Amino acid sequence: MSVGHYENFPVGSLALPRRMRKAVHAVYHFARYADDVADEGEMAAAERLAMLDELRLELDRVRDGVAPHMPMMARLGEAIAAHDLPLEPFYDLLSAFSQDVVKTRYQNFAELVDYCRRSANPVGRLMLAIFGETDSRRVAMSDGICTALQLINFLQDVAVDWKKGRVYLPAEDLARFRLTEADIGAGAASGRPSPMWTPMMLFQIDRARRMLQGGAPLGRQLPGRLGFELRMIILGGDRILSRLHESGGDVFASRPVLNWKDWLYMIRRALLAR
Repeated sequence: MSVGHYENFPVGSLALPRRMRKAVHAVYHFARYADDVADEGEMAAAERLAMLDELRLELDRVRDGVAPHMPMMARLGEAIAAHDLPLEPFYDLLSAFSQDVVKTRYQNFAELVDYCRRSANPVGRLMLAIFGETDSRRVAMSDGICTALQLINFLQDVAVDWKKGRVYLPAEDLARFRLTEADIGAGAASGRPSPMWTPMMLFQIDRARRMLQGGAPLGRQLPGRLGFELRMIILGGDRILSRLHESGGDVFASRPVLNWKDWLYMIRRALLAR
């Protein structure tokens, strides 16, 4: 799962076994395409929803053993058949992306977690399924990692999402720290956060870190290349959280990203943490 538009999804990584890459590519392209339909470009909401509905029909064709019309979906169907992948995660992704078209605010953390359950967790579950990992405890840890990564993405992109008319910070959390959406707008316009912004963001950072750490043992439990990939992803999320913490959650001056020093650190830690 990604921190930011699936950018941490291990697509095409040489660390993945060759026999798995085709399926990983197919899952990635489906998720990326559907996400772009929901989020990119200048299409009207009705057009976005219609395109996502067409993807559902294509997924229905795969389910029913009928040849899909789209080449991308034909490749996905081959991956589903080859690895006996469950269909529910794909439908969940489409549900979340359709929600993204029409829902731009979240009242509380429970609402946000429900969205993450459908927008992020399915990718982790599908990766585990491709590698034949179906243990319920491991799936639960994967869910925690993926939800945490999605929350980290939201924290990274507060200013970016504001410009798109979206707020993924729960309204209850803003109110708890005596903040409003006007404070987000002011920060995005001036590049400077309001006084209560840092305490609110530190609260968000701590919650995401605890969730990420709760699932982190999975990176050591999974064998070989999959375990290495997952450790890299977990370390990447943790480094972004560290960047956010160091800045006091100031995402208006600059968006926290990983640099080459971070990648060297992550590779070393991932190799040593077997």
